[in-house]
Amino acid sequence: MIRQSSTLTTFVVTLSCPNRPGIVAAISQRLYELGANITEAQQFDDTDSTQFFMRIVFELPKEGLSETQLKTEFSRLAEDFAMDWHISDTSKRQKVLLFVSRFDHCLVDLLYRWRIGELQIDPVGIISNHARETYADLDFHGVPFHHLPITKDTKVEQEARIWTIFQESGAELAVLARYMQVLSNEMATRLSGRCINIHHSFLPGFKGARPYHQAFSRGVKLIGATAHYVTSDLDEGPIIEQDVERISHADDPEDLIRKGRDIERRVLARAVRYHIERRAILNGNKTIVFTP
Repeated sequence: MIRQSSTLTTFVVTLSCPNRPGIVAAISQRLYELGANITEAQQFDDTDSTQFFMRIVFELPKEGLSETQLKTEFSRLAEDFAMDWHISDTSKRQKVLLFVSRFDHCLVDLLYRWRIGELQIDPVGIISNHARETYADLDFHGVPFHHLPITKDTKVEQEARIWTIFQESGAELAVLARYMQVLSNEMATRLSGRCINIHHSFLPGFKGARPYHQAFSRGVKLIGATAHYVTSDLDEGPIIEQDVERISHADDPEDLIRKGRDIERRVLARAVRYHIERRAILNGNKTIVFTP
């Protein structure tokens, strides 16, 4: 988590561009000229794609450049290096739209981390294909709830409503917290780079229904979960985070499900954190993740 100062504004810039000598020197010099103090810097040169990736956290006096002025100044440098870049004020929380189906453990975990201040987000809505009564024992802390049941006949109409809610709420990120509905290709394209899904398996792995039972029948020794960006290819999007847990012959399917829920919670929370802290950068069908 990035700490805030009463006298300084903290910004984070992420960028990618064709690799060439002098990129780091030029960025450092430009930020110095703007009066910035760099507090964190990470970089990666992908030799396969010949692309350069970087994440920099820096501070400016609050009475200094505004975010708009900073972006204008930085854009001149970005043009010289053909950068794909983004600058944001870290004090501004990202607005997040949460999706859930019957299994609510990931949703509960995200709301808890938000409530205690661990996850710096602003939940602007919860969308579910199940009625509010399904979560009668949960306190959503004032977050608007939208019941949008989806069938084959209503999918187009309901996705149109989902897109309207996303836009009108000002959401910047959609999180599928065990939302057991497949987004259409159109919706996946609209949310490209802005939608994270938690998959209840260590991809690539056992696909389809009852994955833990499939794993059990095969006598696996590890189970896991995968958080990835959503694309039109089901469960094939760029992976952000994964984790595993060792199991044994003594574990039955219910043990696997119980342990799997714990893995899903922590993997999704980490993936959301990496995204909102601008640590994950898309690189084709992969991601560059600058972990803390």
